[in-house]
Amino acid sequence: MRAAESVTFSEVLTVYGKDHPADRSHASNTNADGERNLHRAHALLGSWYRVELGRADILDVVLPWHLGESGRRELVPRTGLTVAQAAEIIRADPDAYARANPVCATKLDRFARAPMTPVYLSTRPVDHADYAGLRTREGLIHLDGLHRMLGWEVAGRLRREASVEVFLADFPRRSHDGATPRGAGEAA
Repeated sequence: MRAAESVTFSEVLTVYGKDHPADRSHASNTNADGERNLHRAHALLGSWYRVELGRADILDVVLPWHLGESGRRELVPRTGLTVAQAAEIIRADPDAYARANPVCATKLDRFARAPMTPVYLSTRPVDHADYAGLRTREGLIHLDGLHRMLGWEVAGRLRREASVEVFLADFPRRSHDGATPRGAGEAA
């Protein structure tokens, strides 16, 4: 993890809304769900940081339950998988995955080629049914960006030197003098 900088929740929402509008017209637009996850994470953890993550960190991000956009084949079980594990499932038989989950496969393909935009993570699972069964209760937990991270990895875009911008919900950090970083925890 590199370049940690405290940001306000309103800044997180502004960047998210610019890149992922809830009214964007495309198959299975889940941007409103993603924004709700950001609000859940803010209520749980209260502060946000902009960080840069390399490939190894992104591959360790824990994903919640995912049925492949209402497809016929579960990609991530309720207990969760890392980005690396889910990418291996897709790589094992990409044609079969695409046939079983055409909407998800279309999103993966689109993000494999699209410009890289920030992903949104937290250090704890949010209060939602998709996260309830996660075995991992601390670490880098997905809030929004599953298709982006998987699309990038499956397409080979996450090379060793890759740097991904991430907005991370976390507990307020204290400096050596006990002060909370400027901007930490501010509401929208």
